[in-house]
Amino acid sequence: MLDRAHTHLEGAESLVRVDVPAKGTASDDGAAGAMRTELEAVVPALQSGSLFGGSEGVLIVDAQGVLKAEAEVIGELLIGAPDSLLVALTCTGSLPAPIARAVKERGEISTVKKIRERDAGQWLGAELRRRKLKLPSEAQAALIQRFGSDLAAMAGALDQLEMADEMPSADALIERFRTRPDEPVWLYADAVSAGNVGEALRRLTDFLTHSHPLVLLAYLENDLKRRAMAAAAPDLATFAEWSGTKPDHYPTKKAWNVRNRTSDSELRRALDAISRADQHLKSAPEDTHRLTMERLTVALCRWYSGNAARRTA
Repeated sequence: MLDRAHTHLEGAESLVRVDVPAKGTASDDGAAGAMRTELEAVVPALQSGSLFGGSEGVLIVDAQGVLKAEAEVIGELLIGAPDSLLVALTCTGSLPAPIARAVKERGEISTVKKIRERDAGQWLGAELRRRKLKLPSEAQAALIQRFGSDLAAMAGALDQLEMADEMPSADALIERFRTRPDEPVWLYADAVSAGNVGEALRRLTDFLTHSHPLVLLAYLENDLKRRAMAAAAPDLATFAEWSGTKPDHYPTKKAWNVRNRTSDSELRRALDAISRADQHLKSAPEDTHRLTMERLTVALCRWYSGNAARRTA
């Protein structure tokens, strides 16, 4: 998204960049109708045009975080912005309505698809060929395990490897490059659903490196709710209606296809375990949180995969 934004703004003689803070993390929320401190610079930037015939540029990053009152102000400014002003907004999800209307009237939307791990693997293969680097398949898998779909970070790792006298082993790569900022939670959930304890625990470690266990627990609560509704629904259409989705929605079909793996008693045990983990995370010392999530992960692998049912049959 940033690459496309900078391409749009490359003709600007000067650039003002405003990074929208996540809701609840700004230095202050300001009075009703006011701009937060972090966004105040956007107002004069959108009002000004070049005095000398050139173009000025404004980049608003993470525009999905703009609050309602701020969106109304920015929307009005975009409608009335001078023609010499180049503006780009990056957004994950939907733009606030006032800004979306202004973009529809005066600009255009460029969609950037999310990169998955399988796409990262294809990118890595092409990048290795371009750089004329030879990396064993185990080492390539280690890079993807460590960086996921963060192609910029992976490119930085390749820059370092180009200067190395010899290619390190897969284990050495994992030890050398410790950052994994974008671990998608559904990779952990897939490993749990498959009953792959080793993979699930590794995914858990990757996720907790950059996120809080309560975030993962909230996902598990919603996942359990979907599983319970799928188990109770008479057909896919009913399940989709209950969950507020469409029958052809991939997560909906995915939950429906595994509905028979887990018995009602195992769903109740999962609910009890998740509730106890939630209570523990909110009351016990932080040093014990990882162990709690590891134990929960192992238990869910057994209940969700159907392995427990097969062992007792």
